[in-house]
Amino acid sequence: MNQNIDLRHLRYFLAVAEELHFGHAAQRLHMAQPPLSQQIRRLEQEIGYPLFLRSSRSVKLTPAGKALLDRARRTLQRVDEDLEAVRSVARGEVGVLKVGFVGSAMLTSLPAILRGYRRLYSRVQLHLNELHTSQLIEALREGSVDVAVARDAGTPEDMRVEQVSVEPLVAVVPKKHLLASLSSIPISRLRDEPFVFFPRASGNYAWENTIRLCVEQGFHPNIVQEAPQWLTIVRLVGSGLGVTIAPASVQEIVVPGVVCRKLSPAGGTTSIDLVYRLDQSSPLVSAFCKMF
Repeated sequence: MNQNIDLRHLRYFLAVAEELHFGHAAQRLHMAQPPLSQQIRRLEQEIGYPLFLRSSRSVKLTPAGKALLDRARRTLQRVDEDLEAVRSVARGEVGVLKVGFVGSAMLTSLPAILRGYRRLYSRVQLHLNELHTSQLIEALREGSVDVAVARDAGTPEDMRVEQVSVEPLVAVVPKKHLLASLSSIPISRLRDEPFVFFPRASGNYAWENTIRLCVEQGFHPNIVQEAPQWLTIVRLVGSGLGVTIAPASVQEIVVPGVVCRKLSPAGGTTSIDLVYRLDQSSPLVSAFCKMF
């Protein structure tokens, strides 16, 4: 496009070409007629040929005007489409979003949130990656994950942590265990029990948070077996390998031979947290976080 011709000139031309009346076009553009006529003459000067045949009774397009009409419409349509595409990016409606999550978050409201997000932002490519909390923090730092749904993320440097839900911790014991008959299991009664638990490296804060409950009751749990996922841990408990303390949401895992009971004293909790970098400015991340 000639540097002296801008989109405004094309919009002015299009209004006159469609109305074939300078007065009506000026009203449509919410401007006075003389400035509109002046801008059309300037456009004709830049092109070097008349665009309209004017008389006291009518306004008609010249061959050059007819040729410009279709081209002006296409140009303005492309500009409008491009601007809308830019707005969509700014609203977080288009792009690629890499979401990391801990497996146990899938036992909470996260699946419903992901379903709602996909419905609202169908043009976003959503990449999901299941990792442990400690791995999620590193993935955020490396940029392989944009936002994370972690468990007990703590307060890592250079990260913003938003707590989105809190749930109690419960005792998980084999169904045939003597403690299974209790409606609430005293933590002190787990003193001599073998524990199945997740490795400390999977999530230091979550590990310490649970172990502290036992230490406050005068013992350190005897961890005889570690496993990376709650499904595996609960299945091992069901096999009689030991007991564990877990988020209450593990009750969503249907495992035969296992019961979950409240802990006493009550008060032990675990949280699901949204985590993202402090320096993040992605509209995609902002839109995702608003779903919680």
